[in-house]
Amino acid sequence: MSDIGGSTIANDFDYTDTLARCARGEQVALQQLYRQEGARLLGVVMRIVKDRGMAEDIVHDACLNIWQRADSFDPERGSARTWIFSIARHLALNAIRQRDREISVDVNDPGELADDDTYQQSLSTTAEAFDWQTGQQMDECLQQLETERRNCVLHAYVDGLSHAEISAHTGAPLGTVKAWIKRSLLRLRECMS
Repeated sequence: MSDIGGSTIANDFDYTDTLARCARGEQVALQQLYRQEGARLLGVVMRIVKDRGMAEDIVHDACLNIWQRADSFDPERGSARTWIFSIARHLALNAIRQRDREISVDVNDPGELADDDTYQQSLSTTAEAFDWQTGQQMDECLQQLETERRNCVLHAYVDGLSHAEISAHTGAPLGTVKAWIKRSLLRLRECMS
């Protein structure tokens, strides 16, 4: 067992192989992937959309998307786990944009909606490519952090744990956890820029 992404994950869970099995149409592979990452995907999406019902729908859509696009995963471009989480983040961000757009667009002008949909589709394609590249760069930047600091950041931003919960989980003092996360975020910001 190892501590990856803020929680204990069996070393024998092979994300790349699981995606390959999804691409071959093996439904059990998607079920295994969901059991492995479903709760963490929900946590990530909840942090973005702040609505449990919407988050559950997005995770469902993310799983369908993973299933349908599994054959497009390229292990040369990054980790399978990052790819999975980038799909969920992308859908969550699109849901927020859509919700904001529904509030701000005047639905009395159908021409405006058509133009906006075309524009949104092009933005979606660009955002997807950006999400993939950003996720790969984030993986590389995270690997530069010391293990305990990286795990604290992942506990906070992937698993959705509070600083106190991270302190209890790791055994590190609360002040130390807060300092590690703050300094790590600064290092990640520098690395990503």
